[in-house]
Order: sequence, then C-alpha cells, then structure tokens
Amino acid sequence: MCGIVGYIGKEKNALNILINGLKALEYRGYDSAGIAYFNKNKIITIKEKGKIEKLEKIIDYSIESNIGIAHTRWATCGDATKINAHPHSCGKITIVHNGIIENYDELKEQLQKDNYKLISETDSEIIAVLLNKYYEEYNDIIKAIIKTKQIIKGSYAIAILCADINDKIYAIRKDSPLIVAKNENASFIASDVPAILNYTNKYTILEENEIAILSNKDISFFNNELQPIKKKMLTFKGNSIDAQKGHFKHFMLKEIFEEKDIIEKIIKKYNTIEKLEKKLGFLTKYDNITIIGCGSAYHVGLIAKYLLEEYANIPVNIEIASEFRYKNNFLNKKSLAIFISQSGETADTLASLREVKKDKIDTLGIVNVQESSIAREADKVIYTEAGPEIAVATTKAFIAQLVIMNLITIYMGNKKGKIKIEDLNEILTNFDNLKKQIENILNNSYKEIAKKIYQAQNIFFLGRNIDYGIAMEGSLKLKEISYIHSEAYPAGELKHGTISLIEKNMPVISIVTKEHIFDKTISNIKETKARGSFNIVISNKTVNDCDINILVPNINPILQPILVTIILQLISYETANLKGCDIDKPRNLAKSVTVE
Repeated sequence: MCGIVGYIGKEKNALNILINGLKALEYRGYDSAGIAYFNKNKIITIKEKGKIEKLEKIIDYSIESNIGIAHTRWATCGDATKINAHPHSCGKITIVHNGIIENYDELKEQLQKDNYKLISETDSEIIAVLLNKYYEEYNDIIKAIIKTKQIIKGSYAIAILCADINDKIYAIRKDSPLIVAKNENASFIASDVPAILNYTNKYTILEENEIAILSNKDISFFNNELQPIKKKMLTFKGNSIDAQKGHFKHFMLKEIFEEKDIIEKIIKKYNTIEKLEKKLGFLTKYDNITIIGCGSAYHVGLIAKYLLEEYANIPVNIEIASEFRYKNNFLNKKSLAIFISQSGETADTLASLREVKKDKIDTLGIVNVQESSIAREADKVIYTEAGPEIAVATTKAFIAQLVIMNLITIYMGNKKGKIKIEDLNEILTNFDNLKKQIENILNNSYKEIAKKIYQAQNIFFLGRNIDYGIAMEGSLKLKEISYIHSEAYPAGELKHGTISLIEKNMPVISIVTKEHIFDKTISNIKETKARGSFNIVISNKTVNDCDINILVPNINPILQPILVTIILQLISYETANLKGCDIDKPRNLAKSVTVE
C-alpha cells in the first residue's frame, strides 16, 4: 500500500532523487514519509509524520550522497506517528518495508524475551531487528537476509542498507510488488514505475523470493538457493508526462477527461469481428464465468454479470475477492475465472487467482499494469492500457475495464446466437460515436447538482438490474472522495426495511435506463419522494416526478453504463471539490491495495 524508492548511482544527488521518487508515488496514499542515506560512511535517517512537504523542510539538500532508500507509509500496524514512520533501523541495518508480517506478535514476544527493545509499534521494525541479529551472528548480509526470510511470514517488499556496506542496496519481495531499474549511471528500486520515469524507462520485476543486489554499475539477481539469475529488462511504454496534471486542478478530473480517448484506443483493437475473434476466440469453450474483484473492479464485474447473462446467455457469478479466497468454489473445467484489477497487484484478487489455479481452472486477468503479478500468473491477460492512473479513486481504469467487458459481451453474445452479426457491427459503430457523446457530457456543468448534495450527511443510490451495478460504483465514488455516507440499493429492495432511514430532503440519486423495468423503478422513486426525499434521476427518458432530471443519450443498452458512470464520476468530483477534500489522495485510502 505504500511507496518505496531506492537509488545508488555515480551522481551524489541521492536526496533529490529519493524525494522526487516519493512525490511520484504520492497517489498511492500515505500518512508519513522518510529517507535514509549514506553520508561519510554513516546511515542518516530523517522521517516525519504527514506530507512529503514536511519532510522536505528538514532535509539539507546540499548534503552529497550517492545511495539511499525512502518510503511513504500508510499506517497498518501502529498509529501514524513519526516513530512508526519508515525507514526503521537496528544496529547496522536500515530498511523500508511494504506489506504485513503476519507472525509479528510471535516474533515480538520472542525478541523481547531475548532483551531486544523495540522502539516503534510496527511489524516492519521486526525485520530490521532480525536482519541485524543474524548479520551480527553470520557477519554476512546475504546469510542474514536468507535467515530472516525463513522466519518472517506474510507479505513484504523490502529495501535494505547495511552500515558496513556503503555501495550496495539489497532487496527482496514476497506478495508485494517491487521493480528494479537501471540506466548508464545508476540503479533504482521502487514499488511502482512512476518513481523512476524521470531517470529511466528500463526496468524489471523482482519475482517472488528473489534477491536483488544493486550497485551503481549493475544489478545482480539470485534465487532462494543463491543461484544467479538472468532477468530481462522491460521497457515502459508511457512517460512521466502521463503522470502530470497539466492544466487540470486534480488528476481525477484529468483522468475523467481522458476516458473518451481511452475508449477510442481500445476499440481500434477490437472494431471488427475478425479482431474480436483473434483476441477473444478462447472464450467460446466456457459454459459459465466467475468474476472476482475488489471495490470498483467488483462493480465492473457486477455490471458485466447483467450484460453477459442477458446478451450472451451465460451464467455469471460475481465474487468479492476477500470473501472468495476463503470459501469453497464450485468451478469446473467448463468455468472461466476472470480477475479484474487496475494494478494487477491487488492482494486479495491475486490470492484468489492462486487458489483457483490450484484447481487447474482457466483464468483471465483484466489489468492495466503491464507485467503485473496477475498479468503474469493468469493463463490469459487482457490489458486495458488506460495509462498511469494517479488519482486514488479510479475513473478511467474503471471505464476501460467496463469497455473490455462490453466487448466480451458482444463477442460471446454473437457466438451464442443472441447478437446477430449486423447488430454486433452496429454496436461497434456506436462505440465510435461515444467520443462525441462523452464530450457533450464533459462540457456540461454538474456544480449546481453538487451544491444540492454536498452538505448532506447521507445519500441513497437506487437502480434495478444493470442500473444497480452502476449505482454501486456511483455510491463508492462519492463516499471515497467526498466522505459523505452513501449506500446503493436495488430499487425494489429499499422498501424492505431501509426506507425507514429516508428523511426530509435526503438526496436519493436514481439510475433509470432499462426500458422493461422503467415504471417499476419510477414507482420506487415515488415511494422515497412521499417520505420527503430530494430526488435526482439520471435517465435516458424524461422523468417528471423528481427534483432534478439528468438526461443521458439513449444508446445501445450494452454501452449505456459508460455514459451514466461518467456523469456520476463528475457529480462526485464536483461534490468533493465543493467540500474542499483532497480529491486525488482521499484519507485512509491507497491506490494499490497490496495487503489483505
């Protein structure tokens, strides 16, 4: 969940490089930051609670150093304090760590019996203590790393400095992402690519249980048995400009405006039956589908369930990854398990993938990040290619995932005989028209709507069928960036108890786009109106019995969720903006959730 940066190079500007790297990872979310670097053969550690700006104020950039590690932390074990911030040190060892050490309590108890005094409340400090203990015992940092790896349980990405070795950074990982990068003059380590893009686009991914040793000349890799490994360097196709706001006030708004171009980019790769056949032909052998995801990715799956069952006549189960991984699954050789994740590193989704693969069930990953763990471990992968998404609350990645599921729907619908080839071609043509329709939506102002709801304490979202799936995502988007409590309900379910919570002027946002259940949903809206609610209805038809009616173009039902979702994203954005919230970095949230 946190950010790691490491640098060792010929240039002695490590402090600048480390801080710039941390800033590039701010989107991941954090509550404290720190750096450790060599100066005159000593490791100096500086850390601070709060934003990186606070850390910068106490850093002397005139200090020359060519090696260091840095970290931004989201509190998971121990409060958000300066003491709990990374890096952590013990004796000769200094580390930064992402992940969770699951046997922390057991190790802490044993170390305290051995008279080790722990300074912080974190599980991460345990790693530094163990590394130092075994370094003193073996006088060999690699042996200390191997021994520590054998003892700790859980997930980790760790960068290590040793006070006796001022020309090396050591790194290990398990179940938490870490990349290693290189240019002519330096080596880098980071938890995500944006941290190194100002210096190089050449990187490789540290695999499970591998050890990396970085110097300013080269990088060496070893497996668990300390056998040397050759690793291929990858080339990141984006650039640092992609991670800049430009003229937009927030990354989230910039990324909403990028959605029309992302859709166009995706469709160019799938805009004929021949291209669909080539890329999606493997799907035809399955009788049922299970979609697994977390948060917004789960909502994509929920929308896709309605689409696939209605238009492709295939049964679909939708599962929350953190629940699915601990329950019996009833998949068989005719099942396809689809795993959706923007980062490709979502811990529960990745763990669920590994559980499914144990049963030799076919898997498909739908991810944004090239060569991420889910992309590498799934049998098949479809990249959304949405580019770097910096705002914590997903927008463009969600839309890209939804478009991929739209395409899967029309392809499978055609193969199942539910969608005629002429209808399929018409839908592909309608995709081309989406850009203009989205531009019209983006040119509208939703500030007046935001003014009606931004002071509310509670908001309900309603919808039936596929509109319920859209409502779920709309509710999540609003609550995660504006901190307004909101709930999404199937419209017909509200009266079974929850309608008791409706109060005078409580906003109710309803999505009504399905023709055959239009009147049913309107009836449910009237029930809330009779109890004093303030009703906002997003629909492709005029609705008279509401306070605000937002009309959305009436397009093919398979594509309709795209336009409605973008409207909900903009309403959430404007609401959070009125409240003065930190829209790109909402409190308590992280971009890539790599802990359970």
